[in-house]
Amino acid sequence: MSEQTFNNIGVIILAAGKGKRMQSNQLKVMHLLNGRPLIDHVISAVESLNFNIKPTVVVCAEDPAVQNFLGSRANYVIQTERLGTGHAVAQAESVLFGKVNQVVVLYGDMPFITSESIKNLINTQLERNNTITLATVTAVDFNDWRASLNDYGRIVRGGQENHIIKIVEKKDCSPEELEIKEFNTGFYCFNSEWLWSNLKNLKNNNVQGEYYLTDLVGLAVAKGNKISSVSIEPKEAVGINTKENLEVAHTI
Repeated sequence: MSEQTFNNIGVIILAAGKGKRMQSNQLKVMHLLNGRPLIDHVISAVESLNFNIKPTVVVCAEDPAVQNFLGSRANYVIQTERLGTGHAVAQAESVLFGKVNQVVVLYGDMPFITSESIKNLINTQLERNNTITLATVTAVDFNDWRASLNDYGRIVRGGQENHIIKIVEKKDCSPEELEIKEFNTGFYCFNSEWLWSNLKNLKNNNVQGEYYLTDLVGLAVAKGNKISSVSIEPKEAVGINTKENLEVAHTI
């Protein structure tokens, strides 16, 4: 059986974060895990699938380390101001608009994502004709490396068919919502036409003054658009934000 080819699907990898919590002058995604930069793990998972379009990496303006390392493996867009994940994805519209039907969003500091999960995310999106498909993870406990999962947004479901209603960030959770054990990983597949139309509807009326990609889920629910999720292994949702996270990642 021939390997599946993904035509007209864009992959965006967010890699513009400076990583202040790493207490390092090095870009966060360029820190090494098992001898390789974090972003190399992510882009390698993408490259093992058959996309006909190179991934688009969102980078910062101040440091060309990502471009220097990845070279011709990717296309690049610059996020001059760090105004949130929604703003970061919007920068890629100039490269991908009119060229793709679906857009996958990944993170350069989440090195354990697998090609199998990316493939499952896309196939679920296509087979169900979804507006958004998101990857979620269910954690039974927060021991050891799972501790960081507790900081992720909760997936709130409801209705007869247990559909996703919204994503609530931990700091905004009620006591009941904090008990939810299904978490948002931040990995998405969007219908591209819907994505470009709705990114401009995001608001930044939050504590950080940022445009959150997660708010697109609420917009889609309000419009009655089709959303579903795929489950991934807890390990794949581990992100690297601190030196401690990186140390723990070496033990996984």
